[in-house]
Amino acid sequence: MRIGFDNEKYLKMQSENIKERIKQFDNKLYLEFGGKLFDDFHASRVLPGFAADSKLQMLMQLADQAEIVMVVSADDIEQNKIREDLGITYDNDVIRLVEAFRGRGLYVGSIVLTKYAKQRSAILFQQRMENLGFKVYHHYLISGYPTNIPYIVSEEGFGKNDYIETTRPLVVVTAPGPGSGKMCTCLSQLYHELKHGIRAGYAKYETFPVWNIPLDHPINIAYEAATADLNDMNMIDPYHLKAYGETTVNYNRDIEIFPVLNAMFMKIYGTSPYASPTDMGVNMAGNCIIDDSICKEASKQEIIRRYYQARCGLATGKRTPDEVNKIEMLMSQTSVSSSDRAVVNVAMELEDKIGAPTAAIELSDGTIITGKTGALLGASSAALLNAIKHLAGIPHKELILSPESIAPIQKLKTLYLGSRNPRLHTDEVLIALCATAANNEIANLALEQLPKLKGCQVHSSVILSSVDTKTFRKLECELTCEPKTSGKD
Repeated sequence: MRIGFDNEKYLKMQSENIKERIKQFDNKLYLEFGGKLFDDFHASRVLPGFAADSKLQMLMQLADQAEIVMVVSADDIEQNKIREDLGITYDNDVIRLVEAFRGRGLYVGSIVLTKYAKQRSAILFQQRMENLGFKVYHHYLISGYPTNIPYIVSEEGFGKNDYIETTRPLVVVTAPGPGSGKMCTCLSQLYHELKHGIRAGYAKYETFPVWNIPLDHPINIAYEAATADLNDMNMIDPYHLKAYGETTVNYNRDIEIFPVLNAMFMKIYGTSPYASPTDMGVNMAGNCIIDDSICKEASKQEIIRRYYQARCGLATGKRTPDEVNKIEMLMSQTSVSSSDRAVVNVAMELEDKIGAPTAAIELSDGTIITGKTGALLGASSAALLNAIKHLAGIPHKELILSPESIAPIQKLKTLYLGSRNPRLHTDEVLIALCATAANNEIANLALEQLPKLKGCQVHSSVILSSVDTKTFRKLECELTCEPKTSGKD
């Protein structure tokens, strides 16, 4: 993979910038963490060189000063809201994140249930967290939020929320997903801290949009594609332009809410520390791009991947036509099309030739390996086997899984487990390969190539099963699918 982003420089600059922001206040900063703190794969795709856990690495440099407050909406728990990229509910993701943070030596101070109204699932979740030793606090819906500022900034508004007891100068407020109530939690704490004699500060840490690159840069457009379901829109920050004569980029929700935030700061403190939404941010990512052309190309590829995700979601009833239309507009804006994704062309040409589902995998050196649906294997399983054989230097015609080793698995699937599809999925192929590798050096050599698939591009001519999708995700491949089913699975 070609590198376009200096991760080490980023870690250093980012941690130093946050330290400076803490000093601006009474040694107490509430830092709202937008996006994914632990596994920011979108950032690692559009900024090649950015580590998916860069935010976490940066935070570890401040571990002695920081504590984490996890925020989750009681409504989201009650409605079993799912984090799509991982396929788990928000309450379970909170536990996953907490364990991950603690495993890295970071201090998780408390859990906050926002929009709390004694929902049954939220009560059960609180019991789980308390059994694990965590303090759980309640924040409530505030009538008229965010516009009725006199009421919000009062004992009946923020004052009604529980005061979260924190002990360290940097309080990182994060959540399993958007709409959890991170900003409201931070502002509520500012109100309560002032009552305790502490003039705490607030700042926002979001990687995207990148404020100091052009509005129409593919990196920023890729962010719009990624948030098409939220209908976020990148905009020039008019407040920053007016205050400093400098053009910076922010997004519509922050710009729309800024007058309200500013008024809240004025109500709490009598003055505001910020002249613009951009002022509130601490993100240094734009300063660490070392090869703009590489990041531009990576971002264009991300837009195409988001397009296919939206189209497949529309076909399965999980997305809306508006999302697809928006991403198509963004593709036109950046002059990209699906044909700019090499694996798409190869997979579709092969399907046209043989009249059956196909898959293509682009390896790190640009070689594209294909697979087609057969009696024993699905197209994605065949492509996966062919790819690791190629990487191991095993001749294409040499079998590493014999029909005799596959037959018992097919029998198990169809006769005992009730499956109508006898062909092996990718996970079943890998299990069969592991069993074969115990007594077969060639199969073991092929198995050892799996780590080399990380970051490889994959395209299927049909929508894959959830099993195959999860396998490619675990292998850290970038998968897209045509928005249609095979009709046979």
